[in-house]
Amino acid sequence: MARVRSDNQVWPALADIPHPPHRLPIFGDLIGTSSDQPVQDSMRLARELGPIFRRKVLDREFVLVGGAELIADLMDEDRFRKQVGLGVSNLRPLGGDGLFTAYGFEHNWQRAHDILTPGFTRDAMRGYHATMVKVAHRLIGSWDEHLDGTEIDVPGDMTRMTFDTIARTGFGQDLGIFDRPEPHPFVTAMVDALDYALHGESVLPIIGPWISRDRRHRSAEALRYIFDFVDGVVRSRQEAGDSTGDDGNQDLLGLMLNSAQPGTGEKLSAANIRNQVITFLIAGHETTSGALSFALYFLTQHPEIQAGARAEVDEVWGADGDPEYGEVAKLRYVRRVLDESLRLWPTAPGFSREALHDTMLAGRYPMRRGDGCTILLPLLHRDPSLWGDDAETFNPDRFTPEAVRARPGYAYKPFGHGARACIGRQFALHEATLVLGLLLRHFELIGRPDYQLRVGERLTLMPKGFTIRVTRRTPAPLPQPSQAAAG
Repeated sequence: MARVRSDNQVWPALADIPHPPHRLPIFGDLIGTSSDQPVQDSMRLARELGPIFRRKVLDREFVLVGGAELIADLMDEDRFRKQVGLGVSNLRPLGGDGLFTAYGFEHNWQRAHDILTPGFTRDAMRGYHATMVKVAHRLIGSWDEHLDGTEIDVPGDMTRMTFDTIARTGFGQDLGIFDRPEPHPFVTAMVDALDYALHGESVLPIIGPWISRDRRHRSAEALRYIFDFVDGVVRSRQEAGDSTGDDGNQDLLGLMLNSAQPGTGEKLSAANIRNQVITFLIAGHETTSGALSFALYFLTQHPEIQAGARAEVDEVWGADGDPEYGEVAKLRYVRRVLDESLRLWPTAPGFSREALHDTMLAGRYPMRRGDGCTILLPLLHRDPSLWGDDAETFNPDRFTPEAVRARPGYAYKPFGHGARACIGRQFALHEATLVLGLLLRHFELIGRPDYQLRVGERLTLMPKGFTIRVTRRTPAPLPQPSQAAAG
């Protein structure tokens, strides 16, 4: 969540913004706050308090926004910009001034963005495609070992697959994720560092340092390992003078080592390159693995939609051979399944915006320069004024071209907004569509009838405890999906 100003001042007329009714001295709204599910806790509060509300934790006041009218105003790039709020700033020890965690005033953000943008062009994406297919086949091979009916940990496998993909395509590193009985030490260190950054001392800053001393020590060791590992990767590539990854194509690390910012001729420092590598390893796998996990959940809940998506894969790709790069974008219904999954559960569930100068939010709430708030995307994506009275229903047909054109651009923002929107959006969507298509081509996906969706919250949102069974299939034409599925 975005903290309201760094100087302990608060919005003018803050009293006009509602807050939970049982606020306590000193503790504020801390009592009753869920530290494990802060997003879903805030969604519940929004239903009680309205489209804008505030929460206080000790001496820190936060403003949260979920209403479409207010969010539409916050998207104005002339008056607002990204704010590195509390959740993101907690990652600064890990990501530093990388693209995701950089403050707006840090010059390295623009420099890195300009240098890395060519890494996400159509030609660059075409170069990553073969490696994505290779990793997807590793996933399929591991699922073949479950044809005896044993259950598959979907979020775990999606996380392994997406981490393997970004490590290989971005930095030429094969960490043997699907070949090891235990996680690679780098993966373990990343999990420890992220867990502490997100849950270590942020909730109870007064007593947190005492009760989490062991966790803080583990986090420090994890950070040292991560930094040493990444520095070693960068150093070895520098010494080899090689700009290509293991597939022979220039990767993101090669771009950073060998490219300069157009116009200035400035290159990235070694420290910033390390920060960018870590940033892409974190952001490049978390959101995509969550999107795939939610999509697989909804497909198992709605067999007719699974059948329709599979029929499209059979028709577009056929039964044999790996899909070419250009064939992935032809899976339009599969892509709509992903889009609708990200609507209901955007895996990056919010982002923060701050005022560039004194202004009025939606003509009603005065904000000073630097005042910020957090946008709650699951509420925006469920707003009946944008999505209809059935906004809680899973329906991929919300993303037909006609339906998309009929909605305002601010209605759907799973990858952020404006200049600070996710630079890897097309990478993530290509990978997710490819993997979902290949899984549908190879397997019947069978959910547990007793499973009730539980959403876990770490850096991103993820189905919790979600497992499936699979059987092998032979591609064949199947019925088209209905227009909507109750859900």
